[in-house]
Amino acid sequence: MTGLKALDWSGSLLTIGSALMILLALDFGNVVLAWSSLTVINLIVFGVLSLLLFFINEWKLAPNPIFPARLFPNLSTIAAYGVFSFDSFVFIGLAYYLPLYSQSVLGANALTSGVHLVPLIVSCSLSAAFTGVAIQKTGRYLPVMYAAQVFLMIGVGLFVSLDFEERDNLGKLFGYEILAGVGVGLNIKGPILAAQAAASELDTAAVIAAMGFARSMATAVSVVVGGVIFQNGMDGRNGGLVEKLGEDIAGWFRGGEAAGSIERIGLHVEEEQMVVRAAYFESLRLVWIMYVAFAGLATVLTLLVRGQRLSQEHKEVVLGVERSRGTQAQPGVELESVPEGRPGERNVVEIRQMNLRVSDE
Repeated sequence: MTGLKALDWSGSLLTIGSALMILLALDFGNVVLAWSSLTVINLIVFGVLSLLLFFINEWKLAPNPIFPARLFPNLSTIAAYGVFSFDSFVFIGLAYYLPLYSQSVLGANALTSGVHLVPLIVSCSLSAAFTGVAIQKTGRYLPVMYAAQVFLMIGVGLFVSLDFEERDNLGKLFGYEILAGVGVGLNIKGPILAAQAAASELDTAAVIAAMGFARSMATAVSVVVGGVIFQNGMDGRNGGLVEKLGEDIAGWFRGGEAAGSIERIGLHVEEEQMVVRAAYFESLRLVWIMYVAFAGLATVLTLLVRGQRLSQEHKEVVLGVERSRGTQAQPGVELESVPEGRPGERNVVEIRQMNLRVSDE
């Protein structure tokens, strides 16, 4: 019962309600309902109001807030959350829309489109593992974050340069995926450590939870916003499809139906297929441009993150209700230390439990 009473029920309801209303508004807009419809407008207005009430609740009212204000003590920490969110936004967008690209533009089947995604996933995983080792050895993460954004900006930016006439050049596609994947993977650990640097070991779990929530929201919004841009792009090109293919055929490839009508492309003659695939190609290019913009925002925010050096001292992580008690503890409260292993045996998870000593790089 003590644990249930300590939960921030009001904050949980407000954040869930706000997220649902905003996501539904983005999903309905110009697809199910017009942007000017009362339903979409009300969802956006009340979603934003609920979000504002959530921040007020966390700041002033909740005794055990989900996101305590002390987790965001300075611009550097806020920027770290932003970098993590925007990088997740870009990564999930690429992972979601690249299979659509493979099937609609390249004519691949569902299995092959999944294989086309392997370079992005593998490069992200391997670079994330490398990052853990590099930070463990050097105690520095800011240079890795800078390198990550360079790779991400180049990789995502090159998707915009794809040429429809050279759409079968898988070498280019895979190379761009690898660059983007390396960029995302290199920046998985750095923002988390930057946020933890401004918090004590008492808030280690809270920082991880806040980062997880930011990533979840970013991934959800990414898919919705990407879908809106893609559907609007297909709607804008539907007039040209009607002129070349007729209204009956073009109707299957309107914005709302385009993503579910990919298999119908192969039912037409080669000349008609090329017209439809070109429309998908141009619409997805708009999606790539949007992701380049968010990668750029993440790059700008990375410049605001303050560099920290990891210390070798370990402190026990405090969880649950004891965490909130610890933040109000009287002087003299001691935490049991975690024994250190031999050099080179600490893993990435243990790095997250380090007491971070602030020092400018």
